Amino acid sequence: MRWVRHDRPVTTISVAGLGYVGLSMAVLLSRHNKVRALDVDPERIEMLRRGESPIHDEDISRFLAEEDLDLTFTTDAEQAHRDAEFVIVATPTNYDPVTNYFDTSLVEVVIRDVLRINPDATMVVKSTVPVGYVEDVRRRLDTDNVIHSPEFLREGRALHDNLHPDRIVVGEQSDRARFFADLLVKGADADDVPVLLTAPTEAEAIKLFSNTYLAMRVAFFNELDSFAMARGLDTRSIIDGVGLDPRIGTHYNNPSFGYGGYCLPKDTKQLLANYTDVPQTLISAIVDANTTRKDVVAFDILARRPKVVGVHRLLMKAGSDNFRESSVQGIMKRLKAKGVHVVLYEPELADAEFFGSPVVRDLAEFKASVDLIVANRMVEELRDVEHLVYTRDLFGSD
Repeated sequence: MRWVRHDRPVTTISVAGLGYVGLSMAVLLSRHNKVRALDVDPERIEMLRRGESPIHDEDISRFLAEEDLDLTFTTDAEQAHRDAEFVIVATPTNYDPVTNYFDTSLVEVVIRDVLRINPDATMVVKSTVPVGYVEDVRRRLDTDNVIHSPEFLREGRALHDNLHPDRIVVGEQSDRARFFADLLVKGADADDVPVLLTAPTEAEAIKLFSNTYLAMRVAFFNELDSFAMARGLDTRSIIDGVGLDPRIGTHYNNPSFGYGGYCLPKDTKQLLANYTDVPQTLISAIVDANTTRKDVVAFDILARRPKVVGVHRLLMKAGSDNFRESSVQGIMKRLKAKGVHVVLYEPELADAEFFGSPVVRDLAEFKASVDLIVANRMVEELRDVEHLVYTRDLFGSD
């Protein structure tokens, strides 16, 4: 179903958790509504009160500096939630390898706070959760006021993706779900936005299957590249030819050191965990492929017999400030395990070391201290030492 924007009265909304999901959502909705944005980190709140974004996102920074937003920031849950009609929950849900499950404890802290402060509010969980979570938490906490609306945002481009959404999914078929979808549509700059209202568990599955498909595509082109490397073939020629099939296309096809970042590794593992009683082979293969790819890349680097390897940046992609689960960290660990001395260039790190490797923040010093530079993506500042750079980047894109 495709909806267009409708005029709505101003709605009071609170947003709990001001990472890239929560902050982009708070900025978007405060264009037309009264929004109170909550975070437990006082330094983050002080930055935002000064109009500074604590995350790297050019659109968020611009909106905070230039737009007329009805947006206040607080560390006080009572102040944030007491009059809210909708509470957006955007707290982290990291994958816990011990339990083989997302850690939803911070989500439930917010839900319990809202049930105490404002039990009539509709809580919209934007955090990624396991399939079946909403039905479970409704039952355990005896409330029907929790729904799920998955996000489909890129780090560094979160507000842009909210302003130009490829879809809006809300996990309930109800008037309040339709109303919330309208709030998102009204905040967007797009005039024609696909909107889908589903049952709660289907909405949760949409998120995990979407990200696992993207991970599968990354893994496919990486394994194509691994094959070409082993046989001495031209990877780009093969990818160009494969991509000319319109059913496959020429997007999201650039080889890398593996999929990483905050979403794809944890979401693929969580989806696999949800398959406990369901026969499958593909989902586990996608998870395993990421480990295999790092093994292949590390072996290829070691074959060059470098004495000092320089790793250029931990960031997963251009325009992001996120190190979490970046694939190059897996390469670093494999090289160090074989006794290779690894030096890291990462100006975003304040520490002198990163997992035992010295951190250099001066680029010229970094270039002079290594005999091979490992870079997940080729960037302009490495062009003068291109002969030292090891990368699988063929297209100059994420």
